[in-house]
Amino acid sequence: MRYTPLFALIGLLSVTSANPILHPRATPTTTNRTTTSSTAPCAAVSSAHYAPSNKDGTVPAQLAYECLKSVPLNVTAAKRLMGEIRPYINWQTNIVFLKNPPAEYVQKIQQPVDILAGLDKIEAQIDSGAFFGEYDFGLALYKLILSAHDGHFSIVLDSVGNFFNFDRKFPLVSVSEDGVKLPAVFVYGDVLGQQFNTISGAYTPSAVVKIDGQDAATFLENWSQWGILQDRDALYNNLFYELAQVSVGSYGTGTGTFSGGGRGRWAYPGANTTYTFANGTSKTVENIAYPMFNLDGIDSGEKLQQNFFNYDAGTANTEGKVNLHVVPGDKVAAAATGSAAGYPPTVIAGPSNIINGYYIDSPDYSSIAVLSVPNFVGDIDDNVAFQATSRNFIAQALADNKTKLIIDLSANGGGSVLQAYDLFKQLFPRPAYLPYGATRWRAHEAADLIGQSFSAAASQFPRVLDTIQFYVQEMQSTYFDYESDLDVNYKPFTSWPEKYAPRVYNGDNFTGIARYNLSDVLITLMSGGIDITGYGALASASNNPQPFKAEDIVIVYDGYCASTCSIFSELMRQQGGVKAIAMGGRPNTHPIQAVGGTKGVNNLDWETIQAFVQLGVRASSAAERQRYEDSVLGTDYNAEGPFVRTSWASDPGCNVRDGLREGDDSGTPLQFRYEEADCRLYYTPEMTVDATAIWKAAADAQWGGWGKSKCVANWWPWSKEKREVTTTLGRSRLGKRGAGASDAKALEELLKTLAIRTENQWKGDGFMKP
Repeated sequence: MRYTPLFALIGLLSVTSANPILHPRATPTTTNRTTTSSTAPCAAVSSAHYAPSNKDGTVPAQLAYECLKSVPLNVTAAKRLMGEIRPYINWQTNIVFLKNPPAEYVQKIQQPVDILAGLDKIEAQIDSGAFFGEYDFGLALYKLILSAHDGHFSIVLDSVGNFFNFDRKFPLVSVSEDGVKLPAVFVYGDVLGQQFNTISGAYTPSAVVKIDGQDAATFLENWSQWGILQDRDALYNNLFYELAQVSVGSYGTGTGTFSGGGRGRWAYPGANTTYTFANGTSKTVENIAYPMFNLDGIDSGEKLQQNFFNYDAGTANTEGKVNLHVVPGDKVAAAATGSAAGYPPTVIAGPSNIINGYYIDSPDYSSIAVLSVPNFVGDIDDNVAFQATSRNFIAQALADNKTKLIIDLSANGGGSVLQAYDLFKQLFPRPAYLPYGATRWRAHEAADLIGQSFSAAASQFPRVLDTIQFYVQEMQSTYFDYESDLDVNYKPFTSWPEKYAPRVYNGDNFTGIARYNLSDVLITLMSGGIDITGYGALASASNNPQPFKAEDIVIVYDGYCASTCSIFSELMRQQGGVKAIAMGGRPNTHPIQAVGGTKGVNNLDWETIQAFVQLGVRASSAAERQRYEDSVLGTDYNAEGPFVRTSWASDPGCNVRDGLREGDDSGTPLQFRYEEADCRLYYTPEMTVDATAIWKAAADAQWGGWGKSKCVANWWPWSKEKREVTTTLGRSRLGKRGAGASDAKALEELLKTLAIRTENQWKGDGFMKP
């Protein structure tokens, strides 16, 4: 394949992304399509989308933005909705800590944000006429909740999430030429060409030094705040193309938030983006948008509002939404090796690329096994297979005389909570490693009433599997049955009031500490169908020898680790004593965190909260029924606006459990604790095309000694020295690939991934009901 340098590669990518299977065009619902010569923005979008010359159905980003802005605001509905969402906001555990966080959090992570005052401000803006249209209102609410940088806390209204996904036409990467120089930003296509030796002539890839006239690193750090993570280095990493993210399809963030992946797809990038390079050249490229609805007959903002906004309390209007859920890149095809693009052949393959076992095909790394875990299971059907994959791979690695283990958590946004406990116990099976996992909820009236109702009703039935009354086990397997958890000392609670037991931290009320009872007879209902290694039906596993010593395990992070991933990390690092290596980050030499996403340990979507509320009322005794119906359970959670007005692409939800560290009596949630990794490594060009390059660098850092480690900060004396900045990627760099048949196939597979779009909602542990 002949490589065309730099921005000419856009022509190549446009061919790839034009595949109608990857990006289906909206199909008219009527045989007679409405046409118009109007210059109204929505009419112009429709005309551009259906133009015969438009091969992929995309439209100019500016037209899409102007169309959204032209939908007028229904003031009455907006004010009603603001009242309807407030009861659900009460469930968010860290409202007060967000307003008044620890000083180190403010200094190193994010600024304070007062969510409740922000809601008041939006309501005042509605009253004052500050919002012209639905998009202005929806974006203000979206940005307020996003400013919490808690991946479990999400509200995306229809105006923001239902209609267009914005996109810059190609992804970027941030790489250090040799792992020592400061990283710089490059067009990913240039890195592909440099790595696969397909760049023709004397062209040398040049770093992007400015974007839209601003220093590139500054522009990108500011843009990264559209991401849902909290740590700034993790947010910076998530701007870029990364093998782990694309390997898991809709579980990941596509080609990075800069190029419209993840939450970046809802951020308007402007009409164009101008790039200036270190070699003095520049290029301006038009940004695009993907329509996610049927544009047939949409000739004005009013018509879009009439067809697709539901202001009533009934069922949402779905007329004409023919391709809303057909999102390009939802499934990523495996490479010819059976692995995702950029990965070696699997030794043990798990479901959907969310867990795989690998070896490194090199004599220097023959003692190392790699367990790649980019997700902790988002699909209930994968839970049993997930557990089996890790168990089988560990056994296979030991049989093959592997003595060291790398656990790669890159791209891991969470999953089924108890899979984190199980994997920890597979690696540390002895009873002495009892997982701590302390949690608490925000104490408020609705939670207390549900707990009273569930605990009273559930206690009338035996705690056994296969109870005839399904709703009984539904209650018994939630936090709100006091028997479902144990106290801080791993002892049973005796009543709901003992479990609820409010106490005050940072001026807010919280429940007492609870820990999962890993031997609970109903554990399989809470875990997606598995028993936890060392407990219950698998209690005998506690006699197993520890497969790897703690010093022979290292965990690799890209910062995206969140939710269940943060639970696993806390267990492994605090109780197991395992070291952490953080990749990438902003272009400096500072230490960085390993876990950059939410450290909240459970989310509930609002529909589940509403279901718990309704069941709490129904499950109450006849003598108590009127009290519950007159309470907030009977009055505050009946509206359908929070569901019919929020986007199909992201369920509204809250973080409902805080994680707490053993021995910390301050009451500070893990979400607000800063914790550096043991080592930081820069990404190199090779790491953007070959995952084994990451694992080799991690192995060198952990076990290679002074001569091999390239840890950036707080490791070797030379790590604090002033470093050169990467500006070009030389053709003669050590480790450059050849141009054989296998490399040609690898290049083809990587090029295919550039067409990925994602509907990732980044909901963390969206499956488990606590």
